[in-house]
Amino acid sequence: MNAKKLFLIVVVVFLGFWMFTDPNGLAQAARAGVGQVWDLATQLFSAVIDFIAALT
Repeated sequence: MNAKKLFLIVVVVFLGFWMFTDPNGLAQAARAGVGQVWDLATQLFSAVIDFIAALT
């Protein structure tokens, strides 16, 4: 079996188990992860804007 497929199956089973045993914990983790991704995206775009402004 392909290692990628095996890894994907393990992740899906883990998330499914987490969803059934602690749905509130999974929701909080997802919310925190999305918040961190949003913060990183805003920092990246701010840095790109500052870089472009410094070139002109």
